[in-house]
Amino acid sequence: MGIAKEDILNLSIEDRLHLLEVIWESMADEPGTLQLSDAQKQELDRRLDSLQLDPSSGRSWKDVRDTILNRK
Repeated sequence: MGIAKEDILNLSIEDRLHLLEVIWESMADEPGTLQLSDAQKQELDRRLDSLQLDPSSGRSWKDVRDTILNRK
């Protein structure tokens, strides 16, 4: 692998999160790489149903990300 762990750890939290997003998106483009189990699908369906019943119960990705980035 061409990227050293210490190089990644020297990145800011925001840059590491961005790197994770890029990696995740690149994997999503590969057919068959991100297959969910039936239990995972059921859990996602349960969470979606819950959110649809009470939209105020969820948080946006931006809000969650900002909370993570602002932790000290």
